Amino acid sequence: MTSLSAVIGMRSACVMLGVQRSTIQRHLRSVVAEPPAPSRRRSHRRLSDAECNAILAAAHSERFCDLSVREIYATLLDEGVYLGSISTIYRVLRAAGESRERRALAKHPPMVKPELAATAPGQVWSWDITKLLGPQKWTYYYLYVVLDVFSRYIVAWRLEHRESAELAKALFTVAIARESVDAKKLTVHSDGGSSMTSKKLTELFADLGVTKSRSRPHVSNDNPYSEAQFKTLKYSPSFPSHFANIEQAREYFREFVAWYNDNHRHSGLALMTPADVHRDRVEERRSARNVVLAAACKAHPERFVRGTPTAPKLQPVVYINRPDDSEAA
Repeated sequence: MTSLSAVIGMRSACVMLGVQRSTIQRHLRSVVAEPPAPSRRRSHRRLSDAECNAILAAAHSERFCDLSVREIYATLLDEGVYLGSISTIYRVLRAAGESRERRALAKHPPMVKPELAATAPGQVWSWDITKLLGPQKWTYYYLYVVLDVFSRYIVAWRLEHRESAELAKALFTVAIARESVDAKKLTVHSDGGSSMTSKKLTELFADLGVTKSRSRPHVSNDNPYSEAQFKTLKYSPSFPSHFANIEQAREYFREFVAWYNDNHRHSGLALMTPADVHRDRVEERRSARNVVLAAACKAHPERFVRGTPTAPKLQPVVYINRPDDSEAA
């Protein structure tokens, strides 16, 4: 239409096409021409190709190939040579694909979530070390505790002035012999402390055939039973703010172990004591409780609307990080 109107005029063109001139004009006004592409002018501050090549040549030279960009920059500056700022040299190297970490950094695979199951005492032990405050600030005693995961029974402990791999090795040597466990069927779980990962303890476990299991870094839930036992200790009403000496601390924990193993009705053990579970007295204890409950129900049946109650059962399996059923499938 535009070219036709240029030859014969707008009026004649509209008559020939049979359309109103206002319609053509309205259509032409609605057409928005695309804006012209902005001109991409080269910055006057941009390095020339020769200057970029000079930077790359310097970085590739034998004297500079093992140095950092900052060292290259400073060395050339001391020699009276300026090729560009530090950021400019980095930018040129980055554009050439040569800006990266030069060191061969170790890449550690993600730690696997430990998944352990115990169906009886002597299968999985958990252990940890905690600090107890001494008579002065920054004075601590180190409490080593080994716990049977299934029964929560404290199978071994010691309280010392220091944390030591040698002391940990001696602790497990005595504990395994005293408990008469089959070391080849035993798994010992711990966090990643220096004593837990020490060469001496690793060699002992390897010689005995004990399987080691380790928590993931900064994941306290991977060692829940040792953490819970320490919480029971430190939140006890009789737990002191500090200990006058190591003898007092040892005597306190000795009494605590006797109470915890033989008298503490554990909520996770169907209200049995760790000793009941560890010494296989669960069914005997549960039967006795059921007799008492049956007698109470018989004496006052109106109080037991759901029938004769029974003592809770012990869980047949205890887990550290129970496997997800969907993953197992």
